[in-house]
Formats: sequence, C-alpha cells, structure tokens
Amino acid sequence: MGSGRGLLEVAREKMRARHFAFRTEQAYLHWIRRYVKFHHRRHPRQMGARELELFLTHLAVDCHVSASTQNQSLQALLFLYRQVLDIDLPWLENVTRARRPKRLPVVLTAAEVRSVLAQLDGAPWLVANLLYGSGLRLMEALRLRVKDVVIERQELIVRDAKGGRDRVTILPSSLLDALRAHLSELHLRFNRQRTAGEAGVSLPGALALKFPNYAKQWGWQYLFTADSLCRDVYTGQQVRHHIHEKSMQRAVQLAVRKVGIAQPASCHTFRHSFATHLLEAGCDIRTIQELLGHSDVRATMIYTHVLGKGAMGVKSPLDRTL
Repeated sequence: MGSGRGLLEVAREKMRARHFAFRTEQAYLHWIRRYVKFHHRRHPRQMGARELELFLTHLAVDCHVSASTQNQSLQALLFLYRQVLDIDLPWLENVTRARRPKRLPVVLTAAEVRSVLAQLDGAPWLVANLLYGSGLRLMEALRLRVKDVVIERQELIVRDAKGGRDRVTILPSSLLDALRAHLSELHLRFNRQRTAGEAGVSLPGALALKFPNYAKQWGWQYLFTADSLCRDVYTGQQVRHHIHEKSMQRAVQLAVRKVGIAQPASCHTFRHSFATHLLEAGCDIRTIQELLGHSDVRATMIYTHVLGKGAMGVKSPLDRTL
C-alpha cells in the first residue's frame, strides 16, 4: 500500500516533531495500520466519524480490549485526522465503550518485600530497591541518568515521566552507600569506553541531533547501562542504551516464585507497596501524590482502600461486640 506507507511516514514525522516517546510513536502507528486494514485498506481521507466509531466498537465488542487500550487507539486516530490529515471530526457519539474494571493493586507486606529483594543481586537488586524505596515505575528507574541522582539532597529527578512531566522523589538513605559504589564502578567503565573510543549513550528526541556530544558526557550516562550496543531509532547510529526492562521483569518474577508469594506480584508491585506503606506510616496523601507523580489525587486514593482506612475502613459491629 504505497499511500499507506506515505501516510505512516508523515505521521511519524509529525510525532517526532512533537517529541512523542518512541513507544507512543510505535503504538500510534500500530493503530493507524489496524484501522486502515479493518476498513479493507481504504485511505483515511475517504472515511470519517462513522468508520472510526465502527472500528472502536469492534475493538470493544469483538476484540474485548480494555478501556485504556480502546482509548489509546482513539487518541492515535484523532491524531491522524487532526494533525496529519488536518480533518476535524465531529463528536463521536455511537461508540460502544470498553468497560474499565475496578481492580485493587497488588501490595506486598514489608516482610514480603524484604524477602523478594533478598533474592536479587547486582543491578536488578538496586533497581528493585529504587522501585520500592522511591516509588518509581520500572521505565522511570531504567531511564535514570547520572545527573538525575542528587545524593547530597537525597533526591531523584524523574524526567519526562508519564504525562510528560518531571518530578522529584526521595532517595532512601539506606541506598546511598550502594549507589556511591555503583556510580564509582560506572565511572571507571565510562572512562574505559571513552579511552577506547566507543559510542555514547542514546539521547531523548531531538537532543541526539542538536547536542550529539551529550552522549559522551558523564552526566548523561544511564545509571543502568546495557552491556552491548544497539542501533538508535532516531539517528540510526550505534549507541549504548539502558538495560532492557524484560531482564528486570524476569528477575523479579523469578524472585517472587522463589519466596513462594501467591499474589501476581511484579516490578510495579514495588511502587504500589511504596505508596501503601507510606500511608501506613502516617504520610500525608498529598505528599504521596507528588512523590508518585499522579496528576489527580483520586488516583492516589486507591491505596486508602488497600490499606483499609478509606471509605471501607470501618470496624464491623460484630468485631466490636466480640
């Protein structure tokens, strides 16, 4: 489909001009392809709101996608029409919406967290400790650079987090010695790479083109660098990236199985446990909201239900009687 390839190239250029994350770019291109394929490869200019409603309803009714997946596909196709084709669609009224299930997050006890962490070592141990000790999402931890670690103030600066916002969170004092040792080893490795003339690290968005020298500066090095080089998706050059998230996910899953935890715990469970344990310690929910980077306190309020101190945190009259 020649026109389809041209359309995707224009869409990719528009997204990169707006500094979309690479994963967002890939997801949007995926939904544009599926939309065109669903309508038998008709060009989107030949379609409109009705075809978009049919596709979104198909995702919910036939494919049983989640509400977040359906919303992502909607945002991708709205971007296609508004930013790529310069077509403003009327309000979509006839879409069958996917149901958003109300599920409580998996939270480990402090003892369970300690037992899982005890099964890890090396970089996975340090990453997992930051997930739990600082409330980071997995990709936020893996994308940390040397300049984002402020040991003197015991702060971590999370750059370009979910929603494109930066935030500051806490750096546990119990990790300071381990972090200093890790940074010392990382600096020795950095010096060896510079002496050998190896490629630098990958840089976000347009920085790779505007300031290519940043890739070989100490402050821009990833805190958790990969052992091997890879091709940069923006420049096509060989670069050093951070360690892959799947290696971290596998390490945590193996640790969870080793200690015999029945709950479906994952890397993200450490973040849930961070928030819940702070609430247990009496921390203000607005402070937790800032540390987690939630734009709405209602997203943080879910941890009060996990804790049993929210709207459902009442004492049964049977318990009082007994």
